[in-house]
Amino acid sequence: MADAAVALPTTDSGIPIDKIYTGEALADWNAEQRLGLPGEAPFTRGVYPSMYTSRLWTMRQYSGFGSAEQTNERFKFLLDAGQTGLSCAFDLPTQMGYDSDAARAEGEVGKVGVAIDTMADMRLLLADLPLDKVSTSMTINSTGSILLLMYELVAEEQGVSADQIQGTIQNDLLKEYIARGTYIFPPRPSMRIITDIFEYCSKHVPSWNTISISGYHIREAGSTAVQEIAFTLANAIAYVQAAVDAGLDVDDFAPRLSFFWNGHNNFFEEAAKFRASRRMWHTIMTERFGAKNPKSTMLRFHTQTGGSTLTAQQPINNVVRVAIQSMAAVLGGTQSLHTNGYDEALSLPTETAARIALRTQQIIGYESGVTDTVDPLAGSYFVESMTDEVERLAWEYIETIDEKGGAVAAIEQGYQMDEIMDAAYAYTKSIDDNERVIVGVNKFLVEDDAEIEPFPIDPQLEVTQRARTIAYKAARDPAAVESALATVKATAQSEDNLLYAMKDALRADCTLGEISDSLREVFGTYTP
Repeated sequence: MADAAVALPTTDSGIPIDKIYTGEALADWNAEQRLGLPGEAPFTRGVYPSMYTSRLWTMRQYSGFGSAEQTNERFKFLLDAGQTGLSCAFDLPTQMGYDSDAARAEGEVGKVGVAIDTMADMRLLLADLPLDKVSTSMTINSTGSILLLMYELVAEEQGVSADQIQGTIQNDLLKEYIARGTYIFPPRPSMRIITDIFEYCSKHVPSWNTISISGYHIREAGSTAVQEIAFTLANAIAYVQAAVDAGLDVDDFAPRLSFFWNGHNNFFEEAAKFRASRRMWHTIMTERFGAKNPKSTMLRFHTQTGGSTLTAQQPINNVVRVAIQSMAAVLGGTQSLHTNGYDEALSLPTETAARIALRTQQIIGYESGVTDTVDPLAGSYFVESMTDEVERLAWEYIETIDEKGGAVAAIEQGYQMDEIMDAAYAYTKSIDDNERVIVGVNKFLVEDDAEIEPFPIDPQLEVTQRARTIAYKAARDPAAVESALATVKATAQSEDNLLYAMKDALRADCTLGEISDSLREVFGTYTP
């Protein structure tokens, strides 16, 4: 009697993997059409002709905790250690548009990022940093416009003009409704603010990336690799369409769009995901939106290694996980990379963990040899087959979202959230059923794990930050504040660009929370 067929292993997205790949896998495959050359359409092989052979990716460690002064010290520590770009995390009150002295901020000030309430806080955050030389990424969404304007104003105070500053605000609200939850306003007013940022930056801050369209948090919520790029690209389509509908020319803003992907452990699927996403974006921008500028069709992206893959059990193992994920991102052609600290399943990263994470990137860049040639994976029977299959399955999701009326309408119907929930359940069940091995969690356990000293958070910090914010408010001209906030509300009720009124409000010493409250009065808040 014949043996029962052995089930093929599958990727995280459920793609079956054959035991061996030969030329037959690419028998009808057109290399010129599917690959091209690096730096040329369809950009499968990378967005720049020389990629890392002439310049490594930006090594951008995510940092931000406690007070502005503490985060400024960490920034300087990382720059001294060889980091080439800054990446800032903000605490939940800042993300949600509340000052540190607000009742709803209690217990959260400085916990998962830095507290920034006022222009004074932003001055402390950026003190003595070379803003004309360093690129700064700020992971901020609902209040992204306010933080961008604060950054611009502080740069001007330091003698750095708006056209000299470089960086990114995440500014991706649709993924907040899908996966992360730090939204304030309903989707459609949020889209209006996003398009206002596009217009403002195209005129005043030309080297700033106006949005980092993020699959990272979609993946952290439990999506597959295919869902990550499909749902993110569908969101990107919605942003571009909203800007075009608002009267912007696609080639005026699209070159400053950037993306943010997650790096997971399934090495070849991850590399294929990055390559497929570039090819798909080129197709979207040329065929759907008629972009003429090649830079409008290049998908440039930042990668962060997968936080949800880190384990509290045997946390030193996370060093290896981060190295695998980083290598996949590099071989996939990332433009910048953040590597997680091995202790982040337990706390904010300590200085030791942050240094090891940065050294991981440097070892890959300077010792591994993978940067000696452009796109060393090109032409692999396995990788090209995987890239094609990831792309095919992602297009199926995008077509479904189009049929539902686009990303915003699909969000309102709960489609993406339901798909992610199903994928997350299946993944977790596979671990619980021991079908998927997580080293140190359901296999290769140890009884006495090494003690990790977590990063300390000073409970006095919240008291100090609240007092500083209260004192800032007490020292202002109340009439100027009231007038500036009234203008913000009036502008929100009109069709004028909101950023000019918000910038004037910051000059009048209005706080992040006060500006957000003014917009809440006009736009309301979102409840799923």
